[in-house]
This record gives sequence, structure tokens and C-alpha cells, in this order.
Amino acid sequence: MKMQLSEIARALDIEAKETWEDITITSVSFDSRQLEPGALFVPLIGEQDGHRYVRSALENGASAVLWQNDHSDIPNDIPALLVEDTLVALQALGRYYLQKINPKVVAVTGSNGKTTTKDMIAAILSTQFNVQKTFANFNNEIGVPMTILSMEPNTEILVVEMGMDRFGQIDELSRLAQPDVAVITMIGEAHIEFFGTRARIADAKMEIVNGLKEDGLLIYNGDEPLLVERANNIKQATFTFGSETTDDLQATNIVSDATKSSFRVALWPDENFTIKMIGAYNVKNALAALSVGKEFMIDVSQMAQALENFDLTKNRTEWRVGVKGFKILSDVYNSNPTAAKEVLTAFSDVKVSGKRIAVLGDMLELGENERQMHASLAEAIDPTKISEVYLCGPLMESLAEVLLAKFDSTQIHCYAPDEKEHLSEDLLTKLTSDDVVLLKASHGIHLEEVLKKIAKSE
Repeated sequence: MKMQLSEIARALDIEAKETWEDITITSVSFDSRQLEPGALFVPLIGEQDGHRYVRSALENGASAVLWQNDHSDIPNDIPALLVEDTLVALQALGRYYLQKINPKVVAVTGSNGKTTTKDMIAAILSTQFNVQKTFANFNNEIGVPMTILSMEPNTEILVVEMGMDRFGQIDELSRLAQPDVAVITMIGEAHIEFFGTRARIADAKMEIVNGLKEDGLLIYNGDEPLLVERANNIKQATFTFGSETTDDLQATNIVSDATKSSFRVALWPDENFTIKMIGAYNVKNALAALSVGKEFMIDVSQMAQALENFDLTKNRTEWRVGVKGFKILSDVYNSNPTAAKEVLTAFSDVKVSGKRIAVLGDMLELGENERQMHASLAEAIDPTKISEVYLCGPLMESLAEVLLAKFDSTQIHCYAPDEKEHLSEDLLTKLTSDDVVLLKASHGIHLEEVLKKIAKSE
């Protein structure tokens, strides 16, 4: 990004001062500690008021600041642009910059797999285009405009991840980004506490089409009836991916081992695709990315190569090596019943000379049926494939009760959230170099603390 402060002022309907013509803004930041010289500092109001950190921003090289006009003590030693709401102004600036650069926009949402799919899409499109993608999981009302404002001027395609925890949030993000292509990975139970049912989650995810251009394309999981039903009612073109013959892009011949999955696609029967991830659910994420690549007319062989070598955002499903040489399948960023069952199913098929051990933490924000949902994971835990189960959190006690009907009591271990050090020690006592262990939980349980204890340093 490179804009004169005067241009930013005009974009926000602020009368520009003559001296602002000589001030060049090269980035935008809402974190005073991490901004770069030449930045515009945006003091957002959340748990803390960012206006308190303007002095820190100035010391770190900020060239200008937005200032919410209900705050007094406007700084006089740094250019200050007065706005009614700093978050609204950030979004307005993002909208202006998006129109200025004018890239094609691919928006991605879904209950699970958003970040992985975003990374896959960006890798495929980067074979022929200059691509900018959402950093980490900057996928909310702050992260999306920040993603937009981080674009290089030569960006041809912007890949934007969109998350939600309330109705209307995807609507706002979609109308901000105005996507040319919208992707919905799947419908699970994430945040069902706030939405009530999977059908209402599907309604919220479908808000992504509200900003989709009239000649745009919706790509979605055709194996999900809730999405099929809703997609029939939109005016834009649609394209489906999945495992059914009715899908526009159908995966066949799926083969997984401990480190990768290979598959073919009915549309391109001569090409073999490989991703360095396990599970049919990740194959579906790859299909979503391939669907986008097809829309942008990327060569099939280039897409296959991109999928095999793409960079995955950290803390998603990844293999690590334990301190004793055992293997760790870590998936500690988030969890919901659908995602957890898929990971457990894939984990159960990993070849191992020793034991498979599952470590599962509470799944959060599931609402009034949370205990039944935790208990339902038992259907994906086979005692002939998984030797022991370690459970962390009070909600997992519901799963323990069900598992005791098919496991010996010595195979089920329960821990409170503040007993993760004890859990780690017990795992290290039990695990050998021949074993493989799965870590899966919502981020709020912080199983990454266990991972840090039992994994070799990277």
C-alpha cells in the first residue's frame, strides 16, 4: 500500500490539509507495537481503547492517526484524521483501496476448513497470478479490511477468508469485499450455541452471496443438503464439489496414509492429485480449491503441483515428532463434532506399529446440547483401532461415560483444563517411539500447551 494522506482523507470524506499532500502512508496498523514507520495508526475500541496507545504508535514511526471524534485530547504532534467511528473508517478505507486496486476477489467461508482451503486456493492461483491472501485467520470485521489494505498494488486476485460468530457478520464482510467467487467448504456445528441449529448456520454462511457480484460464482459442498437447498434459490451461477456423482467436481480413488492423501477427479481422470494431509475432509477442501482454479482456467497439471506443495497456515492439522520419536497429529486450533469425527476417522486409519492414542479437549460454543454432542464422538472411536483416550475438560466427561461401555476403565483418562501438565506427563510416561497420538480440541482449551510439552522443538 502507498497513498498520500490527503487521498486517505478524501476517501473518508475528510477535508484534507495542504500539508497532508507531502505525507505518504505505506501501511495501516491497529497494533502500536507492531506498526512500521510510515504507518497510519487506527486506534480501535474493544476490551481496551486504542487511543491510549497513540503515543506508542508515534514513537514506533506512525505518520498519521485516525481519531474518533468522541475522544478529547486530539494529538497535535501527529496528523489526526477525525472520524465518527475508527472501525467503520477502517472498513471504508479498505473498500476504497479494494476499488482502487480492483483485483478479482475469492471469498471463503465454512464451519471447518476455511483456512486450509484459502491456502490451497492461493497456491493454485499463484501459479499464474499475483495473489494476496488472508494472513493467519484475519477473517473478521477487522481482519478483512486489514487483508485488503495489505495488498500490493500489482495484486490480481485477493483470496479472503470470512469467519463468523453471529448473524449478519458474513453479510457485512461479503458486501465489503464484493467477491467474484464465493466458496463454502462445509456446514458443521461451530458456534451453534449462537445459532441454534445447523440449518441456521447454513443460513448465516449463505450470507456470503449477498455481496457476490451478479455475474459471480458460488462454489459449495454439494454433499451438504442444507447448502444444495439454499443454493437453488440464488441468482448467481453455482458449482459443486464432493464425493457424489451429482457433483460438478467429484473425487474418486481416495487413498490416505499417515502423511498424505491422493485422489483423482472424475473430470480429469488422467491426473493424480496429492495433498500432504490426511482425511477425506481435506480432499474436499482440495476439491474446493480445484473448483476455483478451474474457474480461473489454471492448467490441471499446475494445480496438481500447487496442491502437493502448498504452505499450510500454522496450527491447522499438522504432523509433529514427539520427544521420544512418536508421531503427533496436532489439530488444536478449533473443534466441533463434525470436524472431530472426520479427524478421528482419518486418524484411526493411520498405519502404526505401536498404539494409536487420542487426546481430546472440550469443544466450545455448542449450546444447550453440548453434552450430547460430546458424547456423539464415541461413534468415531473404535477400540480395535484406538488403544487409549485422554480427555481434557468437563464437557468431555459426557464422552467418557459412553466410552466406558466399550473400553476398559484403564483405557479412558480424564483431566481438568488446569491439569494439562499432569496430562502431558502421563502421555510421556505411556508413549513409545512406535506410537501415534492425536491432539484435537477447541482453541480455548489450549492443548497447544500439551503439544509444547510432548513435541520436539521445531
